[in-house]
Amino acid sequence: MMKMDYVRLIAAILVCQAAGLLGAGFTAKAVRGWYATLQRPSFNPPNWVFGPVWTLLYTMMGIALYRIWRLEPATAGRALALTLFFIQWALNALWSPLFFGARALWLAFADIVLMLAAIALTIALFHPLDPTSAWLLAPYLAWVSFAALLNYAYAKLNP
Repeated sequence: MMKMDYVRLIAAILVCQAAGLLGAGFTAKAVRGWYATLQRPSFNPPNWVFGPVWTLLYTMMGIALYRIWRLEPATAGRALALTLFFIQWALNALWSPLFFGARALWLAFADIVLMLAAIALTIALFHPLDPTSAWLLAPYLAWVSFAALLNYAYAKLNP
């Protein structure tokens, strides 16, 4: 069992939370304005659900990142797994500016489809290194799948 590195754990969680903070400005402004005017799909959850869900998911992502990051740098597959993790992180951080900032619903949908693929690949690469890290990302994959469905519905309803 490895010794807990609390500084690295907190840093990993903060890095993941930063993806949400990067999009928060775009989201908050749009939710009170443009987004409120859109036709909503029948399965759209209330707006208040998104903040707590994303906070929890980003925290779980951070813990997963920490568990891989703490492995020896020479560990086979670690570098590729971390690279893919940050690719999916970047796609995540890009989604809110595309959807809420640029109001580019179809471009945001393309981004979220790529994000889903990157998350699934990240899970596949994390699993042999640390199965717990892979499982920590499973709820994230499920939520982003739901978010992709929502994104698609918004794009169809609001051409």
